Amino acid sequence: MKTQNVWKKSTIIIFLLVCTGSIFYYSWIHNPGLETETYLPLWIRKWSNEYYNLRTAVPFVVLGYLLEVWQRLSNAAGAANQSPFRLKNFIIIAVVVCLAEGGQFFIATRQPDFMDVFFGISGGIFGCFVYHLIQKINLLFSKNA
Repeated sequence: MKTQNVWKKSTIIIFLLVCTGSIFYYSWIHNPGLETETYLPLWIRKWSNEYYNLRTAVPFVVLGYLLEVWQRLSNAAGAANQSPFRLKNFIIIAVVVCLAEGGQFFIATRQPDFMDVFFGISGGIFGCFVYHLIQKINLLFSKNA
């Protein structure tokens, strides 16, 4: 049982690193319009250019969700902290979004945007709430089964 938990934690850490790395990569590429990222499907590139600030929130939804999964796996008691809003996750999300936007000061073709910070933090909080909503739904269906 303990090795299974270690495997789950390792998997979540890998996903967290990939998610955070992709956030930094897409925040720091020279062309903010994603036209140079030809490996992305055309519909994603068009959508991201149309909804410029909203696209910032999408990876942070995933990051917020993964942070909640990490908290759940790391919590030894399992049920000690059931709060849907954890300050630690909020701080991690805020630091990542501020670093991503702050790094744009050093890229000549990019400029930081306060709305990206807002959308990133909002997306991360939404991801945390999605995790807790899924947990509540699972609990509801497990009681009715």
